[in-house]
Amino acid sequence: MQLLAFSLFAAGIVAADQFVKHLTVANIALYADVPFIPGLLQLTYVQNTGAAFSSFQGQQWLFALIFVIFSVLIVREYRKQTMGFTRLEWWCIAAIYGGGLGNMIDRVRLGYVVDMIETTFMEFPVFNIADCFITCGCIALMVHLVLFHKDFWKDEKK
Repeated sequence: MQLLAFSLFAAGIVAADQFVKHLTVANIALYADVPFIPGLLQLTYVQNTGAAFSSFQGQQWLFALIFVIFSVLIVREYRKQTMGFTRLEWWCIAAIYGGGLGNMIDRVRLGYVVDMIETTFMEFPVFNIADCFITCGCIALMVHLVLFHKDFWKDEKK
């Protein structure tokens, strides 16, 4: 994958995420519920200082460290091409990176992540656009690695 395509895709995810978060903060009161798709989704503005399921509350330094390490690993892999990722796998990594960057911007700028999407058909934590890209990127990457890139998992024995 071209570095420009990777960067533009990740930047587009960040832009969409930040735009939706801006609209949420500007138009929905904290913890207010706004029906979106009845029986499926509602918008609920929440400030999350943790990670998934509000774990690691207040550990902003940990999230920053993980993001920096992830960034370094992506740059290193892109330059050296040691793992031989396919184009699709790079798209998945760009989705994960863009989502992570969107949430990191919130953490640095606000001290918390703006979440707003709440499922009404099942009990699940409130999440945001960045979380969707992180989750979908991870799932797609793992499925592709397991089903179509089996040599990725081979242990080279010498």
